[in-house]
Amino acid sequence: MALEDQQKYLEIEASAEPAATLLVGPLSETSQEIGSFIWQIIGDNLPRDLHWQFLAITLVIAVFIWLVRKGHGSRGADGRERPAPLLKFLFPKDIYTHISARVDIWLWITERVLRPLWFVGLMATVGPSAESAMIASLQGIIGASPGLEVNYGWMLLYSLITLLCYDFIFFIIHYTMHKVPVLWAVHKVHHSAEVLTPLTRYREHFLAGPIWAAGSSLSYGLVGGVFAWLFGGDITAATLFNIGFFSLLFGFNGSFRHYHVQFNYPRWLSLWLHSPAMHHIHHSYLEPHWDKNFAAVTSIWDRLFGTLYVPERDEYTPWGIGPKTQSEHRTYWQNTLGPFNDWYKMVKKGDSPQAGAVTTRKSIS
Repeated sequence: MALEDQQKYLEIEASAEPAATLLVGPLSETSQEIGSFIWQIIGDNLPRDLHWQFLAITLVIAVFIWLVRKGHGSRGADGRERPAPLLKFLFPKDIYTHISARVDIWLWITERVLRPLWFVGLMATVGPSAESAMIASLQGIIGASPGLEVNYGWMLLYSLITLLCYDFIFFIIHYTMHKVPVLWAVHKVHHSAEVLTPLTRYREHFLAGPIWAAGSSLSYGLVGGVFAWLFGGDITAATLFNIGFFSLLFGFNGSFRHYHVQFNYPRWLSLWLHSPAMHHIHHSYLEPHWDKNFAAVTSIWDRLFGTLYVPERDEYTPWGIGPKTQSEHRTYWQNTLGPFNDWYKMVKKGDSPQAGAVTTRKSIS
């Protein structure tokens, strides 16, 4: 049936007199409206890389890995590689029924509920302020805009520089969160995950969200200011292109970074781009893996600052913050109140529990 015919058919159906009217009581109608509202809220707040398209791509690649490696390539809740039949390979019960996976859900819900309190303010201030400051600086130092014409080559360069700037600022923030005890108390919530699922990417304390959002806005604003000056302000099309590029890149890479199936790149490629398996290393509590692979996408900054770690295939990566203190950060309330408890110990007792620097994190080994 042609599209026009389908539209006409739907219009006729909509205008036809119903044969009988279905009566609905007020309680049923209210329940239906509440259900529709809840589903709409979930849809509006579902992270982009958890939409069905990205999850479908993730599963297809996971099936391919299962076929190529003949059942090998997935990890159990203990972080060890194990062979498995296809269904267990994709959806292992010990991971998806783990208390850590359930806590992921509640921490994500909490962050999403509180997000409107700070997200709009940060996006409306940090990014535009950085953009305006960059434009003003370039005009003051160099002069008027050269008014370059936007084309696909400039759009790709804009995307590449935005990626590198975002990745660098992400690296700096992430490195600082591991090294500064006050911030490690917040970021530790993410590392307390004992198993990895696609939702673990959003397992953050609600105080961490503004930090990451401010960093993202700053990076986009700085690069946006540079290219707005180059193009005389006419970069709307390039920005929309950039958004699509980032959606694809982070949607794909993000879901696999926190997935129990190993996805390694060839070593030569891992020296330039972070494979999902390299982020498995970042979540390991083994001492050789501490404070490694901080960047989000590239390996450039970790190579430059000496924090790069390219794992061997099937390398053992037990996740979490270690058996000695894991029990203190296992439940939803332990993780939600954890930073406040740590800060209290720092102020009142001079203690620095599980601080970021390796020399003060011996307790998690």
